[in-house]
Amino acid sequence: MLQIENVSKKYGDLLALDNVFLNIPQGVCFGLIGPNGSGKSTLIKIISQIIQTDVGKVSYVRDSKDILGYVPQDISLEEKLTAKTNIEFFGKIYGLKGSRLKERAEEILKNVGLLERANDIVENFSGGMKRRLNIGCALMHNPNLVILDEPTVGVDPQSRRYIFDIVNNLKKEGKTVIYVSHYMEEIENLCDYVAFIDKGKIVEEGKINELLMKYSETSVYLESQVPYKLLLDQGLEPKTYQSGLLIKTEQPLDTLENLIKISKENHIGLEQLSLFKPKLEDVFFQLTGTDLRDQE
Repeated sequence: MLQIENVSKKYGDLLALDNVFLNIPQGVCFGLIGPNGSGKSTLIKIISQIIQTDVGKVSYVRDSKDILGYVPQDISLEEKLTAKTNIEFFGKIYGLKGSRLKERAEEILKNVGLLERANDIVENFSGGMKRRLNIGCALMHNPNLVILDEPTVGVDPQSRRYIFDIVNNLKKEGKTVIYVSHYMEEIENLCDYVAFIDKGKIVEEGKINELLMKYSETSVYLESQVPYKLLLDQGLEPKTYQSGLLIKTEQPLDTLENLIKISKENHIGLEQLSLFKPKLEDVFFQLTGTDLRDQE
């Protein structure tokens, strides 16, 4: 569907992208993760043909003018006009007219949950409603490739659910979605593939489930008042993780049993004791040493 080969881009002395290679298949949701300044926005703009590469190329299965729908992070709507007028404007840009334009506008407004608000002025919409309409505008010409740049920033739970449904429906239709987000849980739940970008380089990419297996460490998560030294005396090597401790072990069941025994013998309660399942955020931190949330 989309091949990115040897792409590099500089702004003055700043190397924003450094020899980026990616192959994005048809019909998947492909997550792109990186802290601010990592180069992901530059890469998205190159894929969208907003800016040009210095080196390398981006290849599409078909002509990009016919396949690409781009939803920027900043809202791109005329807020003094109605939702229907906004969405029909974008349809006209792509050559829709007459009954086909009206039918498609009604279809998209229904899909983004705004059909009943079609004739309302956009400036009266909530932030989430504007984001949904923004996405709808990019879908008017039925693109095969849809780029969503931080689509859920500042939205309400209802709009977030609509956006998730839109992404899943696009996948069912065989469309390809590039999903850019700071929210790791969204990437993990929606996407099939992911690429981690940091300092202009792709540090890892692939299927999400395969990456989680590749970088997972068998561990036990513990929240309790068990003294740190007591754990060390038992040959355990805990490290701080969130509000508790993470204990790497090759025998997790034995470790769980041992921790229960330690707690009982010392009359110490356990707030939480469980096998640890790694998340994308843990993989990203392991690869880059960068806590993504600290970058916002």
